[in-house]
Amino acid sequence: MHKLFHSTAVLALLVTSIAANAADLRVKAPPPPAPMPPPFSWSGFYIGGNIGGAWVHRNVTDSLFGLNFDGGNNNNAVFIGGGQTGFNYQISNFVIGVEGNFDWAANNNNTGNGIVIPAVGTFRVTANDRWIATVAARFGVAYDRVLFYGKAGGGWVGADNFTVTNVTTGASFTGSNNTTESGWLVGAGLEWAFTDNWSAKFEYDFLGLTSRTFTVPVGSPFLVGDTFSTGSHNVQMATVGINYRFNWGGLGGTRY
Repeated sequence: MHKLFHSTAVLALLVTSIAANAADLRVKAPPPPAPMPPPFSWSGFYIGGNIGGAWVHRNVTDSLFGLNFDGGNNNNAVFIGGGQTGFNYQISNFVIGVEGNFDWAANNNNTGNGIVIPAVGTFRVTANDRWIATVAARFGVAYDRVLFYGKAGGGWVGADNFTVTNVTTGASFTGSNNTTESGWLVGAGLEWAFTDNWSAKFEYDFLGLTSRTFTVPVGSPFLVGDTFSTGSHNVQMATVGINYRFNWGGLGGTRY
Protein backbone atom coordinates (compact mmCIF):
# COMPACT_ATOMS: atom_id res chain seq x y z
CA MET A 1 0.00 0.00 0.00
CA HIS A 2 2.81 2.36 0.85
CA LYS A 3 4.50 1.60 -2.51
CA LEU A 4 1.28 2.24 -4.41
CA PHE A 5 0.82 5.58 -2.67
CA HIS A 6 4.42 6.52 -3.44
CA SER A 7 4.09 5.60 -7.12
CA THR A 8 0.90 7.59 -7.45
CA ALA A 9 2.50 10.66 -5.89
CA VAL A 10 5.50 10.45 -8.24
CA LEU A 11 3.20 10.12 -11.28
CA ALA A 12 1.17 13.12 -10.14
CA LEU A 13 4.29 15.24 -9.75
CA LEU A 14 5.50 14.17 -13.20
CA VAL A 15 2.20 15.06 -14.87
CA THR A 16 2.15 18.43 -13.08
CA SER A 17 5.70 19.16 -14.19
CA ILE A 18 4.95 18.29 -17.85
CA ALA A 19 1.83 20.43 -17.78
CA ALA A 20 3.75 23.37 -16.30
CA ASN A 21 6.50 23.09 -18.92
CA ALA A 22 3.95 22.86 -21.71
CA ALA A 23 2.28 26.02 -20.44
CA ASP A 24 5.61 27.84 -20.58
CA LEU A 25 6.15 26.97 -24.26
CA ARG A 26 5.24 29.85 -26.58
CA VAL A 27 3.34 28.99 -29.76
CA LYS A 28 4.93 30.69 -32.77
CA ALA A 29 2.55 32.89 -34.76
CA PRO A 30 2.16 31.95 -38.44
CA PRO A 31 4.20 34.10 -40.83
CA PRO A 32 2.32 37.02 -42.40
CA PRO A 33 1.09 36.45 -45.96
CA ALA A 34 3.40 37.66 -48.74
CA PRO A 35 2.38 41.13 -49.98
CA MET A 36 0.51 41.20 -53.29
CA PRO A 37 2.52 42.70 -56.18
CA PRO A 38 1.24 46.11 -57.31
CA PRO A 39 -1.08 46.00 -60.33
CA PHE A 40 0.60 46.50 -63.70
CA SER A 41 0.40 50.06 -65.05
CA TRP A 42 1.05 51.45 -68.52
CA SER A 43 2.09 54.83 -67.13
CA GLY A 44 5.54 56.11 -68.05
CA PHE A 45 7.83 57.35 -70.79
CA TYR A 46 8.79 54.90 -73.54
CA ILE A 47 10.97 54.61 -76.62
CA GLY A 48 11.06 51.95 -79.30
CA GLY A 49 11.42 50.91 -82.94
CA ASN A 50 9.15 49.68 -85.71
CA ILE A 51 9.18 48.13 -89.18
CA GLY A 52 6.42 47.50 -91.68
CA GLY A 53 4.92 48.53 -94.98
CA ALA A 54 3.28 51.63 -96.44
CA TRP A 55 0.90 51.97 -99.37
CA VAL A 56 0.93 55.31 -101.20
CA HIS A 57 -2.17 56.35 -103.10
CA ARG A 58 -2.43 59.41 -105.34
CA ASN A 59 -3.99 60.67 -108.57
CA VAL A 60 -1.84 62.98 -110.71
CA THR A 61 -3.81 64.97 -113.27
CA ASP A 62 -2.86 67.85 -115.56
CA SER A 63 -4.61 71.07 -116.57
CA LEU A 64 -4.19 70.80 -120.35
CA PHE A 65 -5.61 67.33 -120.95
CA GLY A 66 -7.30 66.40 -117.64
CA LEU A 67 -5.63 62.98 -117.75
CA ASN A 68 -4.74 60.71 -114.84
CA PHE A 69 -1.01 60.13 -115.23
CA ASP A 70 -0.89 57.32 -112.68
CA GLY A 71 -2.72 54.99 -115.02
CA GLY A 72 -4.36 53.07 -112.16
CA ASN A 73 -0.99 52.04 -110.70
CA ASN A 74 -1.25 54.22 -107.60
CA ASN A 75 -1.06 51.91 -104.58
CA ASN A 76 2.67 51.23 -104.50
CA ALA A 77 3.81 49.30 -101.42
CA VAL A 78 7.17 50.12 -99.82
CA PHE A 79 9.15 49.06 -96.77
CA ILE A 80 9.33 51.54 -93.87
CA GLY A 81 11.30 51.46 -90.64
CA GLY A 82 12.07 53.84 -87.83
CA GLY A 83 11.34 54.65 -84.22
CA GLN A 84 8.84 56.15 -81.82
CA THR A 85 8.77 57.77 -78.40
CA GLY A 86 5.92 58.79 -76.15
CA PHE A 87 4.29 58.99 -72.77
CA ASN A 88 1.33 57.09 -71.24
CA TYR A 89 -0.71 57.79 -68.14
CA GLN A 90 -3.20 55.24 -66.81
CA ILE A 91 -6.33 56.08 -64.82
CA SER A 92 -8.29 52.99 -63.81
CA ASN A 93 -8.45 50.96 -67.05
CA PHE A 94 -8.11 53.99 -69.32
CA VAL A 95 -4.78 55.01 -70.85
CA ILE A 96 -4.09 58.41 -72.41
CA GLY A 97 -0.86 59.72 -73.89
CA VAL A 98 1.02 61.23 -76.81
CA GLU A 99 3.41 59.64 -79.32
CA GLY A 100 5.78 60.79 -82.05
CA ASN A 101 7.00 58.56 -84.92
CA PHE A 102 9.64 58.91 -87.61
CA ASP A 103 10.10 56.34 -90.40
CA TRP A 104 12.32 56.19 -93.43
CA ALA A 105 10.60 54.98 -96.61
CA ALA A 106 12.26 52.83 -99.24
CA ASN A 107 12.34 54.18 -102.78
CA ASN A 108 8.69 53.87 -103.76
CA ASN A 109 9.16 55.38 -107.23
CA ASN A 110 5.47 56.16 -107.69
CA THR A 111 5.39 55.70 -111.45
CA GLY A 112 2.24 54.97 -113.42
CA ASN A 113 2.05 52.88 -116.57
CA GLY A 114 2.13 55.98 -118.71
CA ILE A 115 -0.43 58.01 -120.62
CA VAL A 116 -0.42 58.36 -124.42
CA ILE A 117 -0.95 61.90 -125.72
CA PRO A 118 -1.45 61.70 -129.50
CA ALA A 119 1.22 63.36 -131.57
CA VAL A 120 3.20 64.13 -128.41
CA GLY A 121 4.25 60.82 -126.84
CA THR A 122 3.77 58.52 -123.84
CA PHE A 123 4.29 60.25 -120.50
CA ARG A 124 5.08 59.03 -117.01
CA VAL A 125 5.15 61.01 -113.77
CA THR A 126 7.50 59.86 -111.00
CA ALA A 127 7.84 61.01 -107.40
CA ASN A 128 9.16 59.47 -104.20
CA ASP A 129 8.12 59.83 -100.57
CA ARG A 130 11.38 59.63 -98.59
CA TRP A 131 10.24 59.77 -94.96
CA ILE A 132 7.10 59.92 -92.79
CA ALA A 133 6.74 61.68 -89.43
CA THR A 134 3.65 61.76 -87.19
CA VAL A 135 2.57 63.23 -83.85
CA ALA A 136 -0.65 61.97 -82.32
CA ALA A 137 -2.64 61.59 -79.12
CA ARG A 138 -3.17 58.00 -77.93
CA PHE A 139 -6.21 56.84 -76.00
CA GLY A 140 -7.08 53.29 -75.08
CA VAL A 141 -8.42 50.68 -72.69
CA ALA A 142 -6.10 48.33 -70.80
CA TYR A 143 -6.87 44.80 -69.66
CA ASP A 144 -3.91 44.24 -67.36
CA ARG A 145 -0.97 43.79 -69.79
CA VAL A 146 -2.99 44.14 -73.00
CA LEU A 147 -3.78 47.60 -74.38
CA PHE A 148 -6.24 48.41 -77.17
CA TYR A 149 -5.75 51.98 -78.39
CA GLY A 150 -6.61 54.55 -81.03
CA LYS A 151 -4.60 57.51 -82.37
CA ALA A 152 -5.47 60.91 -83.83
CA GLY A 153 -3.15 63.69 -84.88
CA GLY A 154 -1.12 64.96 -87.81
CA GLY A 155 1.69 63.85 -90.09
CA TRP A 156 4.28 64.99 -92.60
CA VAL A 157 5.83 63.33 -95.64
CA GLY A 158 9.14 64.32 -97.21
CA ALA A 159 8.50 64.22 -100.98
CA ASP A 160 11.06 64.32 -103.76
CA ASN A 161 10.78 66.37 -106.94
CA PHE A 162 8.33 65.36 -109.63
CA THR A 163 9.88 63.99 -112.81
CA VAL A 164 7.90 63.88 -116.06
CA THR A 165 9.33 61.63 -118.78
CA ASN A 166 8.33 61.29 -122.42
CA VAL A 167 8.94 57.57 -122.83
CA THR A 168 8.65 57.88 -126.62
CA THR A 169 11.56 60.30 -127.02
CA GLY A 170 13.41 59.77 -123.73
CA ALA A 171 13.24 63.48 -122.87
CA SER A 172 12.38 64.41 -119.28
CA PHE A 173 12.31 67.30 -116.84
CA THR A 174 12.17 67.52 -113.06
CA GLY A 175 10.01 70.04 -111.26
CA SER A 176 11.99 71.75 -108.52
CA ASN A 177 9.44 71.46 -105.73
CA ASN A 178 11.09 69.19 -103.17
CA THR A 179 8.66 69.67 -100.33
CA THR A 180 7.18 68.47 -97.08
CA GLU A 181 3.52 67.53 -97.40
CA SER A 182 1.27 67.64 -94.33
CA GLY A 183 -2.04 66.07 -93.38
CA TRP A 184 -4.19 64.41 -90.71
CA LEU A 185 -3.69 61.02 -89.10
CA VAL A 186 -5.94 58.38 -87.56
CA GLY A 187 -4.92 54.91 -86.43
CA ALA A 188 -5.46 52.00 -84.08
CA GLY A 189 -3.34 49.31 -82.49
CA LEU A 190 -2.84 46.52 -80.00
CA GLU A 191 0.05 46.45 -77.50
CA TRP A 192 1.10 43.63 -75.16
CA ALA A 193 3.50 44.07 -72.23
CA PHE A 194 5.43 40.80 -72.03
CA THR A 195 7.55 42.11 -69.13
CA ASP A 196 7.19 45.03 -66.73
CA ASN A 197 9.18 47.29 -69.08
CA TRP A 198 9.05 45.70 -72.55
CA SER A 199 6.03 45.57 -74.85
CA ALA A 200 5.27 44.58 -78.45
CA LYS A 201 2.66 46.20 -80.68
CA PHE A 202 0.84 46.03 -84.00
CA GLU A 203 -0.53 49.25 -85.51
CA TYR A 204 -2.42 50.53 -88.56
CA ASP A 205 -2.41 54.23 -89.55
CA PHE A 206 -4.05 56.30 -92.27
CA LEU A 207 -2.42 59.60 -93.25
CA GLY A 208 -4.45 61.91 -95.50
CA LEU A 209 -2.28 64.49 -97.29
CA THR A 210 -2.91 67.85 -98.92
CA SER A 211 -2.67 68.28 -102.68
CA ARG A 212 0.52 69.24 -104.47
CA THR A 213 1.01 71.09 -107.79
CA PHE A 214 3.79 72.08 -110.15
CA THR A 215 3.84 73.82 -113.54
CA VAL A 216 6.03 72.82 -116.46
CA PRO A 217 8.47 75.72 -116.93
CA VAL A 218 9.40 77.56 -120.09
CA GLY A 219 12.29 75.79 -121.78
CA SER A 220 10.95 72.31 -121.10
CA PRO A 221 11.04 70.03 -124.19
CA PHE A 222 7.27 69.41 -123.89
CA LEU A 223 4.01 70.46 -122.20
CA VAL A 224 5.17 73.99 -121.37
CA GLY A 225 2.68 75.69 -119.03
CA ASP A 226 0.88 72.46 -118.16
CA THR A 227 0.10 72.23 -114.43
CA PHE A 228 0.20 68.83 -112.67
CA SER A 229 -1.75 68.29 -109.44
CA THR A 230 -1.96 65.42 -106.96
CA GLY A 231 -5.35 64.47 -105.55
CA SER A 232 -6.62 61.80 -103.15
CA HIS A 233 -3.09 61.60 -101.81
CA ASN A 234 -2.80 59.37 -98.76
CA VAL A 235 -0.48 56.87 -97.10
CA GLN A 236 -1.59 53.74 -95.29
CA MET A 237 0.85 52.10 -92.88
CA ALA A 238 0.88 48.73 -91.12
CA THR A 239 3.76 48.23 -88.65
CA VAL A 240 4.97 46.01 -85.84
CA GLY A 241 7.15 47.43 -83.11
CA ILE A 242 8.67 47.08 -79.68
CA ASN A 243 8.79 49.61 -76.81
CA TYR A 244 10.81 49.99 -73.62
CA ARG A 245 8.97 51.81 -70.82
CA PHE A 246 11.18 53.67 -68.35
CA ASN A 247 8.54 54.45 -65.69
CA TRP A 248 10.71 57.33 -64.46
CA GLY A 249 9.84 58.82 -61.10
CA GLY A 250 7.60 55.93 -60.07
CA LEU A 251 4.80 57.02 -62.38
CA GLY A 252 2.21 54.42 -61.66
CA GLY A 253 -1.02 56.15 -62.57
CA THR A 254 -4.18 55.62 -60.57
CA ARG A 255 -5.73 52.16 -60.37
CA TYR A 256 -9.08 51.51 -58.71
